[in-house]
Amino acid sequence: MYTKQYRARELIDDVSQEAIYSVAVEDTIELFVNRLHMAAILATPEMIKELALGYLICEGIVKTQDEIKEFHIDGKTVHIEIEPTEHLELWRELRSSGCVGVRWDENEDVSVLSDIIFSKDAIKKSLAFLESEVYRKTRGTHSACLVNTDGECVVKAIDIGRHNAFDKVVGRAILEGIDVSRHFMLSTGRQSAGMVQKAARAGIPLVATKTAPLNTGIEAAEKAGVCLVCFVSNGRMAVFTHPERLR
Repeated sequence: MYTKQYRARELIDDVSQEAIYSVAVEDTIELFVNRLHMAAILATPEMIKELALGYLICEGIVKTQDEIKEFHIDGKTVHIEIEPTEHLELWRELRSSGCVGVRWDENEDVSVLSDIIFSKDAIKKSLAFLESEVYRKTRGTHSACLVNTDGECVVKAIDIGRHNAFDKVVGRAILEGIDVSRHFMLSTGRQSAGMVQKAARAGIPLVATKTAPLNTGIEAAEKAGVCLVCFVSNGRMAVFTHPERLR
């Protein structure tokens, strides 16, 4: 379900030939909470339950899995029941006002509580887990991994969207009972405030990426107590916030 094959006319220098390309697949996952339409998520149609659960946690709709009373998937539509709250209506109103996707609220009071300290060697070691056959074939996907202090990947997800891959990892970790506060998130994507806030709401103390941060990502990480490590390679990394979480 990750890819489909398409024919294309390939032009290399002055030579034209027919070629077969593997193309990343996207679909729309509809999310309803308490019968209210909360989101239409463009995503790779895999790990739908993990995506929906991770979305609820990482977007701050619920804080724990225990708040979910019912969870039902009908094809590509997810129906979830939680305790009715004014918070849910406020969240939906904020999103429908134009804040489509993840939100960045400078006044949101979220802070990661974790005393775990990671090593730079573990971060470098984990880079290999970001590789995927799907990306090599399509050049159109993102990866995210939840990594322990030894640099070992415990959960991995692939999606067309960096946000979705992040949500899927968190959702799978929750379903498997993994304590995310003792792991870090490794991502192929740029780190905006929305990405960092996802980590903070889930309780993840460090986010690492091969690519760049945005200014809002740095400010959100500083405020939420998240160590933000960017431009990670075998010989380089840049620690923008909370270096005390990195040995």
